[in-house]
Amino acid sequence: MSLPPQLTPEQRAAALAQAKRSRQERAELKNRIARGELSIFEAVNDERESIRRMKVLELISSVPGIGKVRAQAIMERHHISPSRRLGGLGVHQLTGLRGELSVSKVDTPRGNLVVISGPGGVGKSTITSELRNDPRFWVSVSATTREPRPGEKEGVDYFFYSEEKFHSMIEADEFLEWADFAGNRYGTPKEPVEKMRALGKHVILEIEIAGARQVRQREGEAKMFFIAPPDWDELVRRLVSRGTDSPERRAARLALAEQEMAAAPEFDEILINDQVDRVLSTLISLATSRTE
Repeated sequence: MSLPPQLTPEQRAAALAQAKRSRQERAELKNRIARGELSIFEAVNDERESIRRMKVLELISSVPGIGKVRAQAIMERHHISPSRRLGGLGVHQLTGLRGELSVSKVDTPRGNLVVISGPGGVGKSTITSELRNDPRFWVSVSATTREPRPGEKEGVDYFFYSEEKFHSMIEADEFLEWADFAGNRYGTPKEPVEKMRALGKHVILEIEIAGARQVRQREGEAKMFFIAPPDWDELVRRLVSRGTDSPERRAARLALAEQEMAAAPEFDEILINDQVDRVLSTLISLATSRTE
């Protein structure tokens, strides 16, 4: 058995100080919940590592009128292990807890609807991938009528619907936006978006310009972000560097990109993607601000 790493006195002192800060942050959070100043779902969406590592049982037990015994029963009903930490809660578990604790006197602030769009090749997917790691955000899953590709998972990569189901959902107005593309249909189902916003999550929609316009019409309070390249030449370089495209396909991509760039003024914010970290910082700050 390998021995634990030997720490210098300075490293040990720093580790002890960090552990103390983490305990203080968790204690302060539990006190705020006990005083009715904070809902547990605001705690679940807290990005601090000390809170992400907090046990679910410890959090639920701090809710007024719950206590440890009832908290354990609630967790058993929703298949949450006693050792589960906040950062490991799944969507279904969060939804179940929302139902159990909906009588709380502290309302959970509704999450924002955040639309990210822009021309192909500008780096939207890279930005969205980074946001998946932030507990304050949930990236929406699109629905499609195309067949699953190898390795794709239902409800993770897409919701795979039949033509009949997709059509019935259009008729029932169950999409925030949808479109036909390359012989298949794609869209954003309303229900999961609304569920996650009710849990206080800021929901990210990474969609095309046409879909963004539909969302703007339906959800006037949505925060709309256009991701733009540093300049046109850089976007051209990114698009033509895709070696698998034929000359005709590259020409079509460039023509579409021109149309997409022309739509930039329709958005609330235009973010120049010259440095991913900087764009993320700005986007997160704007996307998490609450609309009064």
